[in-house]
Amino acid sequence: MIAQKGRDFDIILISGDPYADHPLSPVGVIARVLEAKDYRVGIIEKPDWTSDRDFLRLGRPRLFFGITSGSIDSCLANYTPLLRRREKDEHAPYSSGKPDRAVIVYCNRVRPLFPGVPIVIGGIEASLRRFAHYDYWENRVRRSILLDSRADILVYGPGEIQAMEIAERLARGESLEGIPGTAIVSRQLPEGFQEIPSYVEVSSDPEKFLEAQRALANYRKLAQKHANRYVLQYPMPEYTTEMLDWIYGLPFSRHIPENYPELEMGKFSIVTHRGCIGRCSFCSLSLHQGDRIVSRSEESILEEIRRLTHHPDFKGYIDDLGGPTANMYGMDCRRCQSGFCLTCPKLDRSHRRLIELLRRARSIPGVKKVFVRSGIRYDLALSSPEYVRELVQHHVSGLLKIAPEHVSPKVLRLMNKPAVPVEKFRQLFVKYSGDRKQHLKYYFMVAHPGTTMKEARELAAFVRKLESRGERPVEGVQIFTPTPMTRSTCMYYTGRDPETGEPVYVPKIFEEKKAQKRLLVPPSGRSED
Repeated sequence: MIAQKGRDFDIILISGDPYADHPLSPVGVIARVLEAKDYRVGIIEKPDWTSDRDFLRLGRPRLFFGITSGSIDSCLANYTPLLRRREKDEHAPYSSGKPDRAVIVYCNRVRPLFPGVPIVIGGIEASLRRFAHYDYWENRVRRSILLDSRADILVYGPGEIQAMEIAERLARGESLEGIPGTAIVSRQLPEGFQEIPSYVEVSSDPEKFLEAQRALANYRKLAQKHANRYVLQYPMPEYTTEMLDWIYGLPFSRHIPENYPELEMGKFSIVTHRGCIGRCSFCSLSLHQGDRIVSRSEESILEEIRRLTHHPDFKGYIDDLGGPTANMYGMDCRRCQSGFCLTCPKLDRSHRRLIELLRRARSIPGVKKVFVRSGIRYDLALSSPEYVRELVQHHVSGLLKIAPEHVSPKVLRLMNKPAVPVEKFRQLFVKYSGDRKQHLKYYFMVAHPGTTMKEARELAAFVRKLESRGERPVEGVQIFTPTPMTRSTCMYYTGRDPETGEPVYVPKIFEEKKAQKRLLVPPSGRSED
């Protein structure tokens, strides 16, 4: 599927990431899905944006260009939380190989080279910039990426269903209006759309920014005015178990190229579900994959594992079995759209489907160990001690990731995380670990809106307590980075809680952010970014 000379392509995908024929590679998945529908797909990976050469490599596609920055927002990839270029970090230099706002840069290279060819943008960078948004890297509100990229249509969310529909419509010469899970620019405001404050309003009035934030949801028809045009969002399509089974059942070779070492440790990982019901304020998942769980069937997952046992490089170890949050598998629910699943009394917290899946997976001939590395919600896990025992005794690779993030009830409320004492889970973990040499890896966040030095010291005291027991909890401490369209970013920009409208303290001075982190991680000569 990559650059084959002399071949005409129906679709050409351009990605800021390397290409891998792997279910964890976003461009790899889209390519496989389109190929399965008999489209000829070409891929241009990590193009040199300083010249036209790479963008001309595969010629003119029959249907469209699909453009993405990759699996992470390019500005997030290029800068530390304190806005230092990552390649200039003397202790851990890193270059993403992509420009800032890669989607816009790539699109504006392609458009003049191939006039008239539709451009489709997608991936996390496009998805979370589909409306006017606060841009931390420029410290201002930017308009929709649709306008700056001059793309014909934007796909938000994972995008397989949308990509197939776009290809089918273009092949038939039909309009791209009304495709679920997409956004377009229109001169008209159609009936049935909820109009949110305009770009001019949200960029000049914090109250309007708050109002727009409260309206954001994937299940709504939303419209936002930009000058004399409207950005229209069509509600997300409903992904089903059957659809995920088909996608992950496609014949991925799982070949990881040498220029993609980040994916190597997940070569034999299995995706069990999509979505997250946590709705953490700082996380983009709710407005990207969605805040409902869609699980694959047990048989689909087990069959994928059986296929892996015949892979020439497989040594018997499943690198990770999970999703955005590993223990949300099986917690599917479609009873309502606007409710908060995590607090719903109908939510099945028994983990029964997951427990059975884990037992069956590790009993497959040729499988030595099935690891769970993608992290769990410990507050949910506490509802099922049986699951915790199963996990700790059979599926931990020396450490287990959990993300308390903080200990202050005030900060946790603003993060939309329950104030469930992590000590309860730690005790279960120690109990079921027995003589096994394994430990917990805690993720903490400093400088989140609402965090003064007082709350930072509370967190530091908690960390010191863990350290006094011989634990190593400070492996994952990050400074909050405001990413587009999240509730936490809204707090950062407006200084207000979008849910209550109340003022929120926001640490914005870099020295204060570093001071909060130093309380947890004393300076050691390394970068504090």
